[in-house]
Amino acid sequence: MNDVRTERRVRGGGGAARRAERTAVSMDTAKFITRNIPNFEILNEEALEIIEWNADTVLEEIGVNFVENPAALQLWREAGADVRGERVHIPRGLARELCKTAPSTFTQHARNPERNVVIGGKGLVLAPVYGPPFVRDNEGGRRYATMEDFRNFVKLGYMSKWLHHSGGTVCEPTDVAVNKRHLDMLLAHMTLSDKPYMGSVTEPVRAEDSVTMSKILFGEDFVDQNTVMTSLININSPLTFDSTMMGALEVYAKHNQAAIISPFIVGGAMAPVTVAGTLTQVLAEVLAGVAYSQLIRKGAPVIFGAFVTSIDMNSGAPTFGTPEAAHITYGAGQLARRMGLPYRSGGAFCGSKLPDAQAAYETANSLNMALLAGVNFMLHACGWLEGGLVSSYEKFVLDADQLGTLHHLAKGVSMDDNGQAMDAIREVGPGGHYLGCQHTQANFKSAFWRTDVLDYKPYETWEEEGARDSATLANQRVKKLLRDFQAPTLDPGIAEALESYVAQRKASEPDAFG
Repeated sequence: MNDVRTERRVRGGGGAARRAERTAVSMDTAKFITRNIPNFEILNEEALEIIEWNADTVLEEIGVNFVENPAALQLWREAGADVRGERVHIPRGLARELCKTAPSTFTQHARNPERNVVIGGKGLVLAPVYGPPFVRDNEGGRRYATMEDFRNFVKLGYMSKWLHHSGGTVCEPTDVAVNKRHLDMLLAHMTLSDKPYMGSVTEPVRAEDSVTMSKILFGEDFVDQNTVMTSLININSPLTFDSTMMGALEVYAKHNQAAIISPFIVGGAMAPVTVAGTLTQVLAEVLAGVAYSQLIRKGAPVIFGAFVTSIDMNSGAPTFGTPEAAHITYGAGQLARRMGLPYRSGGAFCGSKLPDAQAAYETANSLNMALLAGVNFMLHACGWLEGGLVSSYEKFVLDADQLGTLHHLAKGVSMDDNGQAMDAIREVGPGGHYLGCQHTQANFKSAFWRTDVLDYKPYETWEEEGARDSATLANQRVKKLLRDFQAPTLDPGIAEALESYVAQRKASEPDAFG
C-alpha cells in the first residue's frame, strides 16, 4: 500500500518507537472485502421463480416508459420490443436474454493500481455517501454544502482505511454553478485521492466530460480498453427511464464504463407495500435497464442496483434499517446472483437528524444486512444522515471506522493450526491465563478488530479526558485526519492538463444555477 509517514524524532528504545509508530501519519487502505461467509438467502426456489415470472409479465403486459428518447425507442423496436408511443412492451424472456452479455465481474481501475477493485463474485467494495445537498458538523450545524466541504469529504475518504472507493457526489456543492460543479468534483477525486471514483450523471454532456477527464488522467488508450469509472443511473420508479439518466448511461456504456442500474424504491410510494411486489418491480426495472445498456454496447459492465426504503405511513418520511427493507435487500441479492450480475445495495442508512443512537441502530442494521445479502458494491457506506439529505462529518468517520467490522466478519472462522489454538490451550492448561502465552504474543496485533474512534478506556480515564461522547470523539478524529492529509503524488503534467481542461470548460458557457 501507499504508506506516507511523517518524519519524527524518536527517543529511546522500543516503547518510544512503538508510540511513535502509533501516532505517525499513515495512509493505508484495506483491500476490498472477499467474503468467506455464506450469503443469507431468504427466498426459496418457488418464490424466486414466481417473482421472475411476474417481472417478465410486467415488462410484456404493462411495459416501461422511455421518455423523450426516440433513439432508445428505435433500438427497442429493432431488438423486437412492441413500442407504443413512449411505452416499451418487452416480450417475455427478451430482456433476460439481452442481459446475458453483461459481465458477472469486472475490475475498476484506480490511478494507483494497488487500489484497483474487483466488483462482483464474493467481493464487497465500500464507497461513501452520495448526493446530499446539506452537510453537518459539531461546530457549524446543518448548512448547505460547499466545494470546500466536498474536498474535505474526498480527503476523509482517502484517509479512511476501510473505504475502497472515493465515490461520486459525496455532497452537492451548492456554491458552484450546477452546470460546472461536476468539473470541480471530478478534479477533486482525481487529485486528492488515488482510489477509484464515480462519473457525473446529471446530464449526458457531463458524462462526456467525465470520460474526457479520465482519459487525461489515465491515457486515452487505457480508458478505451479498461473500466475506470462507475456511475449511478437511477430509474425513475415506477417503470420510467428518463432521458437524462438514459443519456448518461448511453455515454458510459458506449465507452465501456460501468453503470449501476438502480431502481429508486420507497415502498408504499414508488413500489407496492409488499416485499414480493416490490421485488417484482425492482427486477422488471433492472432487467429493462441492463438490457438497454447491452443494446448500446454488448459486454458493457453494469451492476444490479436496489436502493430500498419504506415510508412512515403517518408522516410520509422515509424509514431505514427496517425488517422489510432487509427482506427486499436479501431477496434482490438472490435475484442478482441468478442473473449473474454484480449487486449494489445497502449503506449506512438512517433517518436520524444527528449521529445519535437512532442513527447507530439503523446504520448497524443496514450495514450488516448488506454484508449478509451478498452486496458487491455498497454506496453510502459512511456519512449518510437525515434520510440522505445530509453528509455528516462526524458520522462519516464513525461509519468508516465501523466498516472495519465488516472486513473482520467477512473473514469467517479460521480453522488452520493457528486458528485452532491447541498449542495455546496446552501451554496455559487449567487455571492459567492467556495474556502472556506464546500464541497470544504472536497474534495480539491482528487477532481483534480495533476502533480508531470509540472509547474503551476505564471510567476514571474517560472522565479525566473530558467525558467525551462519540460525536465529540468523531469530531476530533475528523480534524486529525484533515490536518494529517497529504495528497497522493500525481504527475505535474497530468495535473496541469486536468486543471486546464476544467478552466476551459467552465469558461465556455455562463453559470447556470437552475
